[in-house]
Amino acid sequence: MGLQVVLPDCGRREAVFGAIAVSWARAANPGKMDREKTKGLIQKAYGQLKAFDVVGSDEQGEDLCDDGRCLEVLKAAADLLEQALDEQDLEAKHALKSVEWWLVNLSRIETVRDPYDRGEFILSKLRKYYSFLQTLPEAQVENFELCQYLIRRFVFSAALRCFRDLLGDGANQHDPGLLLLVGRCYKGVGIYEEALRYIEQAARFRREDGETLAELADVNALLGETGKAKALFREAFFISPEKVNLQMMESELIIRLRDKLAREKGYAEEELREWMPVYGKLWGVFSIQRELRPVEFGRLKQSIHTMETESRGNPGRASVLRPRLINRYFWLIDYYDNRKEDVLLREEVLMKIRVTDPEIYQRYVQ
Repeated sequence: MGLQVVLPDCGRREAVFGAIAVSWARAANPGKMDREKTKGLIQKAYGQLKAFDVVGSDEQGEDLCDDGRCLEVLKAAADLLEQALDEQDLEAKHALKSVEWWLVNLSRIETVRDPYDRGEFILSKLRKYYSFLQTLPEAQVENFELCQYLIRRFVFSAALRCFRDLLGDGANQHDPGLLLLVGRCYKGVGIYEEALRYIEQAARFRREDGETLAELADVNALLGETGKAKALFREAFFISPEKVNLQMMESELIIRLRDKLAREKGYAEEELREWMPVYGKLWGVFSIQRELRPVEFGRLKQSIHTMETESRGNPGRASVLRPRLINRYFWLIDYYDNRKEDVLLREEVLMKIRVTDPEIYQRYVQ
């Protein structure tokens, strides 16, 4: 009797033939099939992070940060990335390192019961995370921007879920610290109009706060309001440069200035903040100015006198005082120019800049 082949029914037959085709394809090109599987697992991991995004979520829904849901999401993403781990796939390795960093550093979140403290706990890790990214090869961070974008949105979404329900309709609506945090989180997830609304409210209570004004400048830049952004950044760095959180800035306007200055001068972050308004003026970034009121002019003159005195008596603080003093000289020259004051007043200030920093003087007058 000849060999009999029993074919399965039509549905099973298609499944069998499909499996055979996949096996033959894998045998013919195993690398391609493995890469497709790896990419699929990476996309599923990214999907876990996206699903936690506050954008489009129910505003009245449960606080997903309260019961450790953010840890569950990170764990699910990490599990998928471990399955995708392949020595040849740098994205899987990079994403797993990044997700595991947050998994470890947020491990205590369930012990932080107060929503405000919990949100601050999450945001407080960002500075350390950015330092961690600097330990990775620069090409990895640049090549896998999608990974970092999704992680950033995940982090700000987690913090925002902790903050937004605290606002309510009562006294918290007038808490500038909370308003600023909510606005910063909305900026972090890309909802710039909402970010502007909350940060503007915070700025009404904190008109003399460099941190708040810098955030307001940043979100204006992201919304295309470049003129407002330049004026506000100039103001923020004049009032309190040490309070401007450069790592929280997102607009190209300020990032380009920061990176160019760091690259050309090699300043550490603390010095970078102090010198940014000086080079921002020299390079035409902080080109928008406003006219000072008489009382502001008086305060400017007084602060210059105070800093000049401190500079002579405390040379150890020169790294901070020198750029602040030069920036104030720039403001004073702008004041004289705007009011068309006697040119001798301008020349007097220019000589002070020359004595304080000959290189800056040459750049300014050329």
